[in-house]
Amino acid sequence: MKLRRLPPLGAIRAFDAVARHASFKLAAEEIGVTSTAISHQIRQLEETLGQRLFIRSARAVTLTASGEILFRASENMFATLREAVTLIEAAAPPDALTLSTTSNFLTNWLVPRLPLLHRQLPDLELRFHSSTSLVDVRGAMADCAIRYNMQADESLESTLLWRDRFVLVASPALRLQSPQDLAGLTLFHIENRHVPTPEPDWLHWKEAFGPADLAVQAGIRFDDETHAIQAAIAGQGVLLASELLIQYPLAQGLLQIALPGALPGGNYYFVTSAEKATRRDVQQFRQWLLQAFNDVTLSQKDTQPAQ
Repeated sequence: MKLRRLPPLGAIRAFDAVARHASFKLAAEEIGVTSTAISHQIRQLEETLGQRLFIRSARAVTLTASGEILFRASENMFATLREAVTLIEAAAPPDALTLSTTSNFLTNWLVPRLPLLHRQLPDLELRFHSSTSLVDVRGAMADCAIRYNMQADESLESTLLWRDRFVLVASPALRLQSPQDLAGLTLFHIENRHVPTPEPDWLHWKEAFGPADLAVQAGIRFDDETHAIQAAIAGQGVLLASELLIQYPLAQGLLQIALPGALPGGNYYFVTSAEKATRRDVQQFRQWLLQAFNDVTLSQKDTQPAQ
């Protein structure tokens, strides 16, 4: 018996869409063609099979008995195809690992460590998405993120990297010796901090460490911590800074923790989705971060407050 040639896949796709929507118009919108093109493909399919597949009326489009048979087959066929494509895409290595984080963390902590990252993970291709807005790591915009919160997000795979605190930093050229020396210096303020709570500002510093007459409202205000760090390096004033974000200038001797004391901060977390947590590149980057943050902890003994 001679095998009959199967109809074109495009015609089967058009048929399946019409059968699901019971509408030529909606099927055309789904596929991205005109209703006329859909009608032409259905007509060719019916001619090839020698059977009517739809009963068309002013109110509805319904399947014939032959159409019901073909629809059961097309449903199974396209479900199998979609499953196969999903499996193939899941097995394929991603083009790059996209990390979402803030520009402050990226500029002050990660960028100085990129040479080390490239040496230790030379095959990791990393892409950065810098924003203060939360990006859904379950979607396509980012695979993982570094987030600064008071608590972990229980809806995601969260790994605690660092418990932050805020310290008083200044250029060594300012030669701070005691809290009373702050009275003659410019205080730098960071505006629009949402984390941590309570805010590590000069009022809380004054209440905890003095001096009692510190003019906590005076000084210069910044909306970006990176700019304030650069101004402090230049010796233009003093700053209550995230201890993590000033690790590089501390190590370079550009800044010092000028006075003893610290205010509580938030926590840095590495987050990703449960599905992406199984990816090899995500696991490698997470492990590298844990080691890098552990190295920061070990190096703290070299950046203690000046006495």
